[in-house]
Amino acid sequence: MSLGIVVVSHVPEIAAGVTTLIKQVAADVSITFAGGTDDQEVGTSMAKISAAFDANDADELLAFYDLGSAKMNLEMAIEMSDKTVHLYDTALVESAYTAASLVQAGVDLAAVEAQLAPLKIK
Repeated sequence: MSLGIVVVSHVPEIAAGVTTLIKQVAADVSITFAGGTDDQEVGTSMAKISAAFDANDADELLAFYDLGSAKMNLEMAIEMSDKTVHLYDTALVESAYTAASLVQAGVDLAAVEAQLAPLKIK
């Protein structure tokens, strides 16, 4: 079972930027993102999140988001996905970076989650 990362932000450039950052420490980890609404406005889109899930090569996903309303769209996308998705209420940049570097190093999910626990902010 492989682990992948999904980054969700209200702003496409933030989602893309966080993804660029974490790929620096996790070149072998499947990382996808969803940013903005379907109309390219500030917000989130369940369809874009679902597409990010589908585009991710991993079987099991760790999902990170920026603001509370993104969580609702993430939860709906998770219900419709065939993949196992873990949703974290943590600081977006720090937790996505931490998780990606640990997954790259081959650390198991339980150990990744132990490192993410102190980053819970929502």
